[in-house]
Amino acid sequence: MGCSEFRKIQKSTDWRAKYDAAVKYYERGDKGDYLKASMLLEEILPIIRGMPEAEQANFYYAYCHFHQSLYVESAFYFKSFYDTYSRSDFAMESLYMHAYSLFLDSPVEELDQSSSAEAIAAMQQFLNLYPETQYTGQATATINELQRKLETKAYNNAILYKKLSRHNSAVIAFENFSKDYPDSQYNEEVNFLKLESQYQYARQSIPAKQKERYDKAIDIYDYFAENYSDSKFAKEASRINDNCRKWMNNFLSKNKVLESNNN
Repeated sequence: MGCSEFRKIQKSTDWRAKYDAAVKYYERGDKGDYLKASMLLEEILPIIRGMPEAEQANFYYAYCHFHQSLYVESAFYFKSFYDTYSRSDFAMESLYMHAYSLFLDSPVEELDQSSSAEAIAAMQQFLNLYPETQYTGQATATINELQRKLETKAYNNAILYKKLSRHNSAVIAFENFSKDYPDSQYNEEVNFLKLESQYQYARQSIPAKQKERYDKAIDIYDYFAENYSDSKFAKEASRINDNCRKWMNNFLSKNKVLESNNN
């Protein structure tokens, strides 16, 4: 069907003609045809609501947006289809495509990952409801890929705090990273960088706060030494620990002198 034929159908008041044409455009499968199909379906969906044709029309409408790479819209329409036609033969596929559309809309690691978290939740919901389907393997792989993005984003955020010399914020970010991603490949480095950041935080603190912050640095080192004894960071970590203990010994010595003088 050419452009003039499409305009003619579009101007028609016959919803059935528009529906049949939309199906033909959709099944032809070119990007321009998906656009034409979606335009026709958009016009007739309010008219055919409640009719037998509405189910397929809504399903195709969601896919039209997906095939045009309009993933926010396709996610919305697939979820809307699932909520409306939960007993449909297309329901399972629609819920999967809702989550998969969110996944495809997920940005690169450098950007905000709120949509990645939303996609994980949606895909996990799909797996909870449909644990054994032809989509199971891809759904699991998708969740893993999204979690990798979140992990990388969290790691980069913590590194950025350190680069900006926001030492306390870096320590907190590194701690949260280890809690959220206990099996991460970055954890050896993260625990060392947490030690470095805590050490710098202690060094730059006011005198009244230094002891407790050096104490924490020593505790961080003890954990690091116990869990990463063969680390490539072991030598530098040991040097930091030595500095912390020297400061602590000096602090304790001064306190003993003061106590003696007071007595």
